[in-house]
Amino acid sequence: MDRPLLLIDIDGVISLFGFDAAQPPPGRFLLVDGIPHFLSAGAAELLGGLHDDFELVWCSGWEEKADEYLPFALGLPAGLCHLTFAGAPGEDPLRHWKLAAIDGYAGEHRPLAWIDDQFDESCHAWAQARSAPTALVATDPAIGLTAEHVARVRAWAQTF
Repeated sequence: MDRPLLLIDIDGVISLFGFDAAQPPPGRFLLVDGIPHFLSAGAAELLGGLHDDFELVWCSGWEEKADEYLPFALGLPAGLCHLTFAGAPGEDPLRHWKLAAIDGYAGEHRPLAWIDDQFDESCHAWAQARSAPTALVATDPAIGLTAEHVARVRAWAQTF
């Protein structure tokens, strides 16, 4: 069986925002096409530890820019796949904007975990309706990915 997918958002997971500027979390700023992003110091190590257990896929509006910037900035492996989000005409406006691309990449039968800071009710309904094991892991955008999130996806993957 293929390794389960781990879909990784960037903003709010790796690129943090909304934290107290007087007491920022560990990390540093990176300019991406002239836009400053505050990158979590611990996210790269946490994600790198999941590479053997999951197929890591960028699930972010950054699309191909994720692989252009993050491997070098964070020491992550280069060449990770990314999803492309093209709004299809007639797409359901009540459905989360990432779901069509996720369905197209993962299909119905591949287990996946998705780490993001902005799930809505359509995401939860979608995850419940999938025939494959599906985990949604929500982050706080001021904190991002934590060891507890990593432990949760590892434990989830061991259930099937």
